[in-house]
Amino acid sequence: MMRTTSDRWRRPVAAVVLMLAAGGAVAIAALDDGPLSGPERYDSGQFVFARVRYADAYIVPGYYNGQNQPGWAHDYPGAESNLMRILESVTFLNPYIGGDGGVIVDLDDPDLFKYPFAYMSEPGYWNVTEREAEGLRNYLLKGGFLIFDDQRSDEHWNNLEAQMRRVLPGLRWVQLDASHPVYHSFFDIETLEQYEQAYPGYDPIFYGLFEDNDTSDRLLAVANHNNDIGDAWEWSMSGWVPIDLSNEAFKLGVNYIMYALTH
Repeated sequence: MMRTTSDRWRRPVAAVVLMLAAGGAVAIAALDDGPLSGPERYDSGQFVFARVRYADAYIVPGYYNGQNQPGWAHDYPGAESNLMRILESVTFLNPYIGGDGGVIVDLDDPDLFKYPFAYMSEPGYWNVTEREAEGLRNYLLKGGFLIFDDQRSDEHWNNLEAQMRRVLPGLRWVQLDASHPVYHSFFDIETLEQYEQAYPGYDPIFYGLFEDNDTSDRLLAVANHNNDIGDAWEWSMSGWVPIDLSNEAFKLGVNYIMYALTH
């Protein structure tokens, strides 16, 4: 595959690192969109968490303000709100911190390119359209980074693989371990075995998609399979999730974001 990654986000990498050291902020915009919407107002220079919305034929069991919602909205907005508070406390980034958590964006929306980091929940129920496939393909190959979370079972995994073959037909998923740089981009995560609490009976596995199928090249996307890291973010202050497990989940989220901003 021809190397198509643009310099759009790679050019500022050195500047981002310097700004982190100096207490600066990353200039990333936000979008107000949809009935479950992101921030209507934000400050210039804020990092904004981007959650992907997709058409979902099912209302998957999960709650938003006490009501069932489609899979893409699971753990919204508590997951991103809590993660952004942690990001603010441990880095010099200036994340958007509000009750709505961040922005909701569609894969075929040009505004997706404003966000170097994006998150999708319940991809086992995702059915990508041609326009969405084109939008996501361009986003990933031009520097974007996407996290798939909250999925379990071979059935859900087979669906994610099928949808991503429509997006990037030449790429294959590779199982990740704790030696990959994404797990050392901020915190040093020495093992992935601590993320086993989400779905009893399923073994958590982390998969990655690499540019040109080269495991030494840029990581385009990560799938937290048989796991639900966002759930640990959302319920971290409820007492339902042990502190050590929620702390590890936050470390993982911070590392994903820092990797997205520096690669």
